[in-house]
Amino acid sequence: MHDILRWRRDVRHFLTDPVPDPVIDRLRAAMDMAPSVGNSRPWRVLRVENPERRERVQAIFEACNSAAAAGFDHGTRSEYLRLKLAGLRDAPLHLAVFTETAPAEGRGLGRRTMPETLQFSTVMAIHTLWLVARAENIGVGWVSILDPAALHALFDAPQSWEFTGYLCVGYAEFDDDRPLLHRAAWQADTPTHWKQC
Repeated sequence: MHDILRWRRDVRHFLTDPVPDPVIDRLRAAMDMAPSVGNSRPWRVLRVENPERRERVQAIFEACNSAAAAGFDHGTRSEYLRLKLAGLRDAPLHLAVFTETAPAEGRGLGRRTMPETLQFSTVMAIHTLWLVARAENIGVGWVSILDPAALHALFDAPQSWEFTGYLCVGYAEFDDDRPLLHRAAWQADTPTHWKQC
């Protein structure tokens, strides 16, 4: 388990080789085992195969990435623009993940005072998929530089769905247990801060 956690990386460089259907089935089954508040299981996953929609996701990413770069000072902006922050062009499998904000499942248990636990549950399902993908030698990249409203409209998602994440999935172009941001000297990890109170 420690090895899987250490090798779990946000992959941005993918081979274009397809992920076999049996592996995809195992990734889907892994999400079924994820914990969720009140057993609500609020995650909703769309497998994005339509080329036009994939191109639109790429365009949304590029617009958001340009806006993000403009928010940095000149020196940091050039560092930022050198980072490869998405594997949208090459990853063979794209998953758009939403959270159902009013699921019948769970009957509201555990989320009355903290409705955000539905989103947390979806993130747990993503993380569970991510760890199993690593065990299958499959890389996952979470593309977060996106406009949630634009993604919601692009996929014509129900009003009760909130966009949670867009995942690129496939075989990594190379193996490296160092995060990209470490290799690029963007920022090293800081230890988890635990304090007694």
